[in-house]
Amino acid sequence: MKSVFSNMIQFVSGKKTRWVTIVIWMLLVAVFSMIWPQVNSQETNSNQLLPEDAMSVEASNLSEEHFSSDGTPLLLAWYRGGGLKDSDFENIQALYADLAEDPLQKQQFIPPLDQAPPEALKGSVSEDGKALTTPVLFEKGASADELEASLAKLQKKVGKQAGEQVVGSDLSDDGLHLRLTGPIGIQTDAASLFSRADVTLLIATVVIVLVLLVSLYRSPILALVPLVAVGFAYGLVNPLLGVMAQKGWIEVDAQAISIMTVLLFGAGTDYCLFMISRYRDELREEKDKHIALQNAIRGTGGAIMISALTTVTALLTLALAYYASYDRFAVPFSLSIFIMGIAALTLLPAFLSLLGRFAFIPFIPRTEEMIQKAEEKKGKKLRRPKSSGPIGRAFGQWTTEKPWLIIIICVVALGGLAAFTTKAEYTYGLLDSFPEDMPSREGFSIIAEHFPPGNIAPVQVIAHTDEELTTLKGELAELKIVESVSDPVKGSDDDTYQQLNVTLSIDPYSDEAINGVPDIKAVAEQQLEQAGTENAEENIWIGGETATLYDTEQIAKRDQSVIIPAVLIIIALLLFIYLRSFVAMIYLLATVVLSYFAALGLGWAIIHYVLGASAMQGLIPVYAFVFLVALGEDYNIFMASNIWRKREKFPLKRAVREGVSETSGVIGSAGLILAGTFSVLAVMPLQVLVHFGLVTAIGILLDTFVVRPLLVPAITTVLGRFAFWPGKLWKKED
Repeated sequence: MKSVFSNMIQFVSGKKTRWVTIVIWMLLVAVFSMIWPQVNSQETNSNQLLPEDAMSVEASNLSEEHFSSDGTPLLLAWYRGGGLKDSDFENIQALYADLAEDPLQKQQFIPPLDQAPPEALKGSVSEDGKALTTPVLFEKGASADELEASLAKLQKKVGKQAGEQVVGSDLSDDGLHLRLTGPIGIQTDAASLFSRADVTLLIATVVIVLVLLVSLYRSPILALVPLVAVGFAYGLVNPLLGVMAQKGWIEVDAQAISIMTVLLFGAGTDYCLFMISRYRDELREEKDKHIALQNAIRGTGGAIMISALTTVTALLTLALAYYASYDRFAVPFSLSIFIMGIAALTLLPAFLSLLGRFAFIPFIPRTEEMIQKAEEKKGKKLRRPKSSGPIGRAFGQWTTEKPWLIIIICVVALGGLAAFTTKAEYTYGLLDSFPEDMPSREGFSIIAEHFPPGNIAPVQVIAHTDEELTTLKGELAELKIVESVSDPVKGSDDDTYQQLNVTLSIDPYSDEAINGVPDIKAVAEQQLEQAGTENAEENIWIGGETATLYDTEQIAKRDQSVIIPAVLIIIALLLFIYLRSFVAMIYLLATVVLSYFAALGLGWAIIHYVLGASAMQGLIPVYAFVFLVALGEDYNIFMASNIWRKREKFPLKRAVREGVSETSGVIGSAGLILAGTFSVLAVMPLQVLVHFGLVTAIGILLDTFVVRPLLVPAITTVLGRFAFWPGKLWKKED
């Protein structure tokens, strides 16, 4: 293995073979991009995130199979603050007459409102006379592009009929307003948000990385080198994921691609900085730039490889999830880090071999001999660069002189922040992730505020039985959260399947409604058992939005209970293999987990008390855990490997002090850049991205400036040689 690594070092840094390395990368990117599709063109439009055997999914399939369906609804929410007028009803009827004569693309059914008397339409208005909901149903197989085109055409029809202000003006303005909501409206808005976010996110990420690199290293060329390397990796990952999605091996969505972009630029830049920082140090000791580069690769290559492997395996655990939002992240994220790790060890050294000391202009690293010659030539004294900054030296001194004080302060502070997690509330609703002024969310609010809350999303109860369900209707109606229950409807092709629609008396998206799903199912099962139906539990299904949210919560909890232990076990094994220390493995993992809970607690405090959100997106805890533990261990590995290497030569306290002071600068820079890239998500219009970016950025900063330079080395100092047990270093006395 060592010979293979040595040969690779010689190849990527050789005067001739470095060009071969660059050409190979260019050819791979060019050829793959020509023969395979870009991943953005293969994004799925499916909103089905639950597994096929989830109760709500089975209920949906049964409803579509056995009960007549006119398609997927788009709900037109009409509103006038002073009350709807006769002219409004005339405009609505004229619109439906137009839709009947000139249907929208993929339009399947509309009610004949244009033929109904005005009194019938008025009878459907809300009690306060301010709102009315009318449907347009579309074919279930309609694509996002087709639906987007249809909704744009519909808005033009409305604007032509009733005025453009009906669709675009603020709801507080006078006049008639229309908002498109329901399943089709929500789906189209979600697709629109992500399509706008892709380019914005890429540009913002590149800009913030470039600005931070220039600010931290004050070298324009050095700032561009990592971005070029990451750009090549991105150019290779894109078609690879595209062909995998095209062949059906994986499924990707816009959210996964957006976060993958941030991860690639953030983590990729970090790997580049680890190499560049070591190269700069070697150039101060070695005159020959090629030898210095080879020494830098040998010094950081192992840490970069194990860091990339740790992150790749941790992210792959997301494939263990049943919930598609987790599963769709696994391959894109893992592949991007894997390719970036290869780029950092091959393409980046080839670039550095070409540029040499020129890459660091205007602060060129020189050996002492080179500095002395320059002084003789210029006739004046030149500044000598220090191996570490004052902050790094201070961290190293504090952690070795007052380790217990550092440990107590860090644990109390992080533990206090972690305590906020006990107060956190979570939501899984897609609408909760939309901006408040998003049309589909405004339309939902109109319906929720002016009609009984359960009307917008009834619960379906489907039973497979020969018995009549009249008694079940009465029992369900007696439940506290139920407003009304429809008469049972028998299946069109099989009358042993029967369906009841349950309208709730409360918000169907509320926690109370979601927690009431098991009660509805229990009542239905009990009635079937009393009626003599065998295996009643297997012959009752609960469907609708409320049941979907219930299933989402249950499956997300299941995934959390599987993914989190898997991540910890995998990273523990990799740490033990690399550091050969069981004790270090334990406290390195423990500190990362503590910083995760602190980040989640502080994130919740900001989201709730500063941003005013009532709940955090329910997927954030698992997302943040996988990312923070995996990326946090990258910094652990980089710093610990430095301490372990110095411990072979020096007493423990000196090894810790120098290890901390020498790595604090590069880890601090890398942490700022990684946190900066994730903070870009906070300006995105979707709350799930805002919450994820905020919590992850907080966690990275805590890891970078508290856990890594203070808590971990302080614990190492207190444990002494036992920190290295059972490796060979634990036997080494000071």
